[in-house]
Amino acid sequence: MDRVVNFSAGPSAMPLEVLMRAQSELVDTNHAGMSVMEMSHRSKAFEDILENTKHLLKKVMSIPENYKILFLQGGASLQFSMIPLNLLQKDHEAAYIITGSWSQKALKEAKKVGQTTVIATSEETQFRNIPDFSQITHKENLSYVHITGNNTIEGTRFTTLPKTDAPIINDWSSGILSEEINVSDYGVIYAGAQKNLGPSGVTVVIIRDDLIGHAPDNLPTMLDYKTHEKSDSLYNTPPTFGIYMIGLMLEWIDSLGGLKEIEKRNREKASLLYEAIDQSSLFYSPVNKEDRSLMNIPFKTDSEETDKAFIEFAASKQLVELKGHRSVGGMRASMYNAMPIEHVERLCSAIREFEEKVK
Repeated sequence: MDRVVNFSAGPSAMPLEVLMRAQSELVDTNHAGMSVMEMSHRSKAFEDILENTKHLLKKVMSIPENYKILFLQGGASLQFSMIPLNLLQKDHEAAYIITGSWSQKALKEAKKVGQTTVIATSEETQFRNIPDFSQITHKENLSYVHITGNNTIEGTRFTTLPKTDAPIINDWSSGILSEEINVSDYGVIYAGAQKNLGPSGVTVVIIRDDLIGHAPDNLPTMLDYKTHEKSDSLYNTPPTFGIYMIGLMLEWIDSLGGLKEIEKRNREKASLLYEAIDQSSLFYSPVNKEDRSLMNIPFKTDSEETDKAFIEFAASKQLVELKGHRSVGGMRASMYNAMPIEHVERLCSAIREFEEKVK
């Protein structure tokens, strides 16, 4: 089987073992005599899949009992609206820490709902770092504090959290399942599935139960978290195949030793690539060292032509999807859980080989 090394930011590479498992069960899933894509979402067969997926997510992430797991649609982008619609109280503000494109978009949607405040931003450094947010301790009347825990485009990552009594909301789309965290530190964690969770089309929302049920009466039914909590994510037809695939991904993570082992692997992979970049006289990382992402690693040369030449050189070695986001340029290697260290080693070798070639 001739498979490329896929550094896509999402939809991203998935473990071959998981893909082959899904292939083997595609026609007859769990001996139901039908595919998961043919099952009624109200059936016992799919109910078992849904409950198993929730159970595994609770186990792998050590999610406390006072949190609910919702499987929704609309991507993280819909959560940009659902968060303020459900959580932003009258005469309160929603606080945002701006660290890149996605937090800017989240703020834009919240402004349409109610009062917002930016308590820290790294826009002045072109989002090359996580800004100082110590002044948050002086803010009152906050409904919540929103962060983007890992910035897919800019390649930065929160390593500490704001000190606040307000619930912290984490858009963790490109960071979820990459390392161990304390779920109790957050009011809501939400993530699009297409990075570490599974295929595109599912959004996982992990929400503390006391934050459910405060939406205004005139909020449309489908935008109310209570709707989905009461119906166990089955108010309408959910993305059944995607939920099934998340279950397979979680089984794979659990079989490796859980998030402790996953985080160890991810740190090793990131360290390997950062070392290759930092030792290079041609390539460099634009990101502040203390704030570097484990998942998304942007790097550049001083020339757009050289960047383009390297992307073409890498593609000739079957290292694909390395072009940086259009807003920042250069290259970006997204190294989610499914990527083995051998693939990162191939990229490091390509970096060194290309540098020798252009000297």
